[in-house]
Amino acid sequence: MALRSEFLHVLGGESRYHAYRGELDLALRLDEQLLALCRQRNDSRAVFSGDFSPGHNLMYSGKFAASRLRLEEALALQDPSFDREIHANVHSSVPVQAYLGNALFILGYPDQALARSNAAIAEARGLNRQQLLGLSLAVGTRLLSLVGDDAALKNQADQLVAVATEQGFAQWRAQGTIYRGWAKVKNGEVAEGTALLRTGSAAYRAAGAELFVPHYIDLQAAACEIAGQTDEALSLLDDALQLVERTGERWLEAELNRHKGQLLLRQGHTDAAEELYHKALSIAREQEAKVWELRAAASLAWLCGDQGREAEARDLLWPVYKWFTEGFDAPDLKEAKALLDELA
Repeated sequence: MALRSEFLHVLGGESRYHAYRGELDLALRLDEQLLALCRQRNDSRAVFSGDFSPGHNLMYSGKFAASRLRLEEALALQDPSFDREIHANVHSSVPVQAYLGNALFILGYPDQALARSNAAIAEARGLNRQQLLGLSLAVGTRLLSLVGDDAALKNQADQLVAVATEQGFAQWRAQGTIYRGWAKVKNGEVAEGTALLRTGSAAYRAAGAELFVPHYIDLQAAACEIAGQTDEALSLLDDALQLVERTGERWLEAELNRHKGQLLLRQGHTDAAEELYHKALSIAREQEAKVWELRAAASLAWLCGDQGREAEARDLLWPVYKWFTEGFDAPDLKEAKALLDELA
């Protein structure tokens, strides 16, 4: 008996539910079932959905190259006619491009990442589908928070809150509040921004969501660091790392370890900081996460340079920096280049 398409949508929805509950292993097992069933059907719509669901869940798990492969396979199958059908939110290329932008950035392609994200938002506006617009803005705003484009982050966070408020999208409104708070922190309004970070995070978790919580905790820890509250920041990062272990959401694992090392260095714990920088570097390399690798290498190179180990510092940072072929106006690459010039 042929499988009804409604069953595939239910299976995909169940996978998303478990992913947002922080049950990524279960979500990925459901994705495997979904993909196998979809490929049994001679239907590009089914295979499109089967590629998309594991595409973003693999990214959350820190499997960025596999995520990119699935998402690009989904895009290759996408047909513009999908967007006119009843299941447009499932079949549309908008979420695929949005999530692909996040994966591409971490894999080391900042320009391509932003192009995908902007294309997703533009497509959602063109389709005049507010749910797709909310999703593309939410995923795109997360990307901007990672890139470090503070002006664009503020503007897009405001758009996200406006759309989410108008349409009653509570979860995306909570995420927009978080990113509004982070934009304020980066603009020097630390107390007000920190309050928004906490308010948004509490609203986001109120419905039982656990996905992205380590990221939101990391933003709160960074705000505490800016405010000089190092002990509180370290406590928050320990909470985030415990969540990573419990849920398997490893896409930010390297950065969380690097950030903890940065805080320990502030407290004078040089050896512990260096150990965490090496751990972050190892995780990033294992995940093929070139941007996280660049950040970890830069932190470690700075520490080595500060200790008079300039040759070691250059040997750490230069091979990672020279791998990049784009994004040289992005903060990560500009800072790495400045450090290399200083070491030279």
